[in-house]
Formats: sequence, structure tokens, C-alpha cells
Amino acid sequence: MQMINYYSLSLRMGENAATKYHHQHQVFDISIDVLPQSGSKCFDDDGRLKRTGTLWTASAHIITAVIGSGVLSLAWAIAQLGWIAGPAMMLLFSFVGFYTSSLLADCYRTGDLVSGKRNYTYMEAVRSILGEAKVKACGFIQYVNLFGIAIGYTIAASISMMAIKRSNCFHESGGENPCQMSSYPYMILFGVTEILFSQIPDFDQIWWLSIVAAVMSFTYSSIGLGLGIAKVAATGTLRGSLTGISINNVSQTQKLLRSFQALGDIAFAYSFSAILIEIQDTIKSPPSEAKTMKKATVLSVSVTTVFYMLCGCTGYAAFGDLAPGNLLTGFGFYNPFWLLDIANAAIVIHLVGAYQVFSQPIFAFIEKRAKQKWPESGFITKEFAIPIPGCGQYKLNLFRLVWRTMFVVLTTVISMLLPFFNDVVGIIGALGFWPLTVYFPVEMYIAQKNIPKWSTRWICLQILSISCLAISVAAAAGSIAGVMLDLKAYRPFKTSY
Repeated sequence: MQMINYYSLSLRMGENAATKYHHQHQVFDISIDVLPQSGSKCFDDDGRLKRTGTLWTASAHIITAVIGSGVLSLAWAIAQLGWIAGPAMMLLFSFVGFYTSSLLADCYRTGDLVSGKRNYTYMEAVRSILGEAKVKACGFIQYVNLFGIAIGYTIAASISMMAIKRSNCFHESGGENPCQMSSYPYMILFGVTEILFSQIPDFDQIWWLSIVAAVMSFTYSSIGLGLGIAKVAATGTLRGSLTGISINNVSQTQKLLRSFQALGDIAFAYSFSAILIEIQDTIKSPPSEAKTMKKATVLSVSVTTVFYMLCGCTGYAAFGDLAPGNLLTGFGFYNPFWLLDIANAAIVIHLVGAYQVFSQPIFAFIEKRAKQKWPESGFITKEFAIPIPGCGQYKLNLFRLVWRTMFVVLTTVISMLLPFFNDVVGIIGALGFWPLTVYFPVEMYIAQKNIPKWSTRWICLQILSISCLAISVAAAAGSIAGVMLDLKAYRPFKTSY
């Protein structure tokens, strides 16, 4: 979901080119320091080393970014909406994501799609096409969204660690012991781990962590899919109903709010537009980057939708109205317990890497601003070389140590105060969906193509934007209401599962 500049950098690491942060007015960017060489076989039109990305690499980047922990809540989301509205909303979100991404692909170059000025990041595209005022709003939303994702991942990781412990406890006691325990020690353990990994200075040094995380993502998603199919095959029945969870089990108000929250969960699972420009910046040309990117979007969204449909629908078919909020930790599945342990361990490993991928842009932004404001401060700029046997030297920066540790501590404390995975995921999805996936791509496309105001196309695009805004507001309302309901029976730092 919103990995700023990560994929753009990761594909180029084999080029042995130096990277640096640049441009005084740019919020966050990574550039390769080379001199422009017109007509060179080794350099592109902007003086950077030739892009080598293809349709297949771009598709792989999108699939890797999109398929994550959001897949675990899809069975619950479909359970709230039912067999008709559930799959229909997943198809709707996939279509909106594809369409707005196609609009955004045309904004990679300002002006001409073939020879216009390149925009290397989402933020730079907003600045170049919409201006400085819009880019500030975009940056605020983007970084708040990334901060929220870090909180959501802390909650999800602790639940998975706790699920491993509970699964083994159930197995040893034969199901007689309720195995109640607190998630807080596991949140603290995850936070300590992230403090250590957060001291890795830059993106170019965590590429291996992301590869491991991507493999783990497919591992636990596939296990969840397999267990759902096995359970349906064992019972021989497809559970669930056309309209979702019954009014007999929840009130009409709860039904409505849960349906809204389900929309937020689906939006969280599908959002990837915020990294599209960064991925597009890795694609070679000719043909134009926009043409290749649109094909990659069709391919990757199609693969992701099929995978999500299988996971969400099989989970709903297996559990019906009782589908858990987190497919692998809700204890709908008890056996084989060792396979569940593998799946949850994969979730934890994936989230350790994903936390860093989503947090690194915030780290880079704050540290760059601090150096610009206090360039002479030794606390901010001075580094100490610490020898590490077998690994060379680690350059310790005190400001980085203190500020990144404070960031991880803050996300951990908030996670401990609001340990509600489904609700937090819904809020994050709702807050990020409309502005990052719909509003800015639509507004940039209108400005880029000079679409006349009140023309048929302009009106259609505005209707799309307003409709998605309504969905985001409804999803946010449902998720916030879910948090409020959870808080009624919640005692801070004393909740057990």
C-alpha cells in the first residue's frame, strides 16, 4: 500500500550509482548524481542512468506492494456485505484503482507523454501540476497515512505473535484451557525489534528486508486460502447469505456501521496509487512509460483481484457470519496448528519489513528538514563509527537514534491504547483512499489534459471523485464508530484475549 520512493530505488540498486536527497523544495526524493548526456546509450533524457524496468517488473512491484496484511480482513468484510455486495464492492474498488491509476500514469511527465519533464515521485507530480498549496495538503495526508499504517502493522504483528502462543496452548490442553493472554508484551517486543531495524540509515540498505517480506506475504496469504478451501471441502457447504450478517445477530445500526467499516477494509487492501509514480520511474522507454504502466496496472490489478476474491470468498464460505476479523488469528482455524504457526510467523516477519518500508519516507523527510534548519548542529550531522565484526563499520547518528526511537515508541504506545486491528485498518483505508487514490489523480489529470470545466468529461470525473469521497466518509464513520464501541468494554493496558 504507500511505499514512497522505495520501489524506484530498489530496482536501481544494481546500477552501483550513488543516491542522494536533493532539491530544496522537494518533500522527499531520491536522485542519481550523474551528468546529462544527450543521446547516450547509457543515460536517459534527464541524465540519469537508463531505466531498465519492463511491463513484468512494474507488475511485480505493484503486486508486491498491494498484497499484504489487508487480505486477512477481507473475509470479515464480505461477511458484513454478503455474497452480492461483498464481491461487487471488491470489483468496484479494483476498477476505481485501475482507472485512477491510468489517469495518474499520464502525469508521470508534465506536458508531453513522451518528452515532457519527468516527475520522479507522487509528491513531485502534485507540485509540478497542481502547485505548492496542493502539495502541502498531499504531503500531510500521505505522511499521516504512513504513520497510521505503522500503528496498524504493530497491532497486526502482536496479534499474530499472540496467536502462535495461543495455538500451541490450545493444542497442549486439548482445547480445555481458554489460554487468555495480553497482547501488550508482544507489542513491546515488536517495538524493540523495530527500534533496532529503524537504525538502518537508508532505503538502499533495507532492500533485502523487503524481499523477505514479499515472500512472507505470499506465504501466509496462500496458507489462508488453502485452509479456507479445505474447510469448505470438509463441511461440504458454502456458508453465508446474499445480504451478509443477519439483523438477528446485530442491530440495524451495527449492521450499517459494520458495512461502512468493511468498505474501509477493502480500500486498505487495494490502495497503491501513492507509489505508482515511483514504480513508473523505473520503466524504460520507448514505448512511453505511461503506455507500459497502464498495461502493468491492468495485469497486476487483475491478478490481485483474483487472489483477493479467492481469499475473501473462501473465508466467508468457510465461516459465514462468524468470519473472523483476521483470518489467521481469529481462531476459526485450529488445525493443523503447526501450519497456523508458520502462517502467523510469516505475518510477523512480513510486518517487520513492511513497517520499515512505510516508515523510512517519514524518517528521511524529518531528517532532511532537520539538516536544512540546523546545518551546523553536531547533534544532527555528526556520526560516530562503530566497528561491527564481520560487517565493517556502522555510522551512528545521535539524532537518528533519538528521533527514530521516539517514533517507534509513539506508534507502539498508540497501538497499545487502540489494539483494534479491523477498526484501525478501516480508518487507515478510509483516510487514504479518496485523497491519494482518487482526488489528486483526477485533479492532476484534468490540469494535465486541460479538460474544460463543465465539459462532459470534467463532470464525469467530478462525479467519480465525489462518489468516492462519500464512500471514504462512510468508511471512516463506520470504523470510528467501531473503535468507540470497542472502547466501551476496553480497559487500557489490561485487555486480554
